Amino acid sequence: MSVTQLTPNLDHRAERVDLAAAFRWAARLNMHEAVANHFSLSVSDDGTKFLMNPNQMHFARIKASDLILVDANDPETLQRPGAPDPTAWGLHGGLHRHCPQARCAMHVHSIHATVLASLADSSLPPIDQNCATFFNRTVIDDGYGGLAFEDEGERCARLFDDPARKVMIMGNHGVMVIGDSVADTFNRLYYFERAAETYIRALQTGRPLRILPDEIAEKTAREIESYPEQGERHLAELRAILDAEGSDYAA
Repeated sequence: MSVTQLTPNLDHRAERVDLAAAFRWAARLNMHEAVANHFSLSVSDDGTKFLMNPNQMHFARIKASDLILVDANDPETLQRPGAPDPTAWGLHGGLHRHCPQARCAMHVHSIHATVLASLADSSLPPIDQNCATFFNRTVIDDGYGGLAFEDEGERCARLFDDPARKVMIMGNHGVMVIGDSVADTFNRLYYFERAAETYIRALQTGRPLRILPDEIAEKTAREIESYPEQGERHLAELRAILDAEGSDYAA
């Protein structure tokens, strides 16, 4: 019997609860896209077995028990009952197969990141502290080839060849953010969307930008990377809010 499971269960309880909270908060921030987009979290040592959202379930309804467990090395995944969305399988299967540093991966079409991805120059200049967080830490995909089925997912995964770069600005598409955990990845996704919004709004003024010197931008990025427990505390507060509201995300 294959180790791949495409039915809900409560294995990896703590990981499921964190991931479900991230889905709920992404929806609250309007970073979702109808019943599309997807998050995944590796639960095996080699990173190839991972939790992800069921096919076309709205982020605002996802519970810990809804998450499915799939195996990036199982070629029959899409033929099984309860199979994930084919583009989710393409993108996240490719990532977890080829990028062991991507323990968690979050793909969205959030508004400001997608606007940035739609510009001829999709780079993010360090015009404020949030933007400086990502100085020399993004990769830009200029080769959009259509929906992210397996070939496109494999191509995208191979662009994460620099461990320091954990955000992919997916040209003409959206954004993919990777990290060490749900907390680390969601925190990075949140701040990237904020940074993209600041930049887009600054462009809308039509006035010259105040761009930080490279050495200050790099110093700021390093300081933020070493800032203690930011992602963990962020997610803990989001879970506390959901808990206080009586949310069923952890069910």
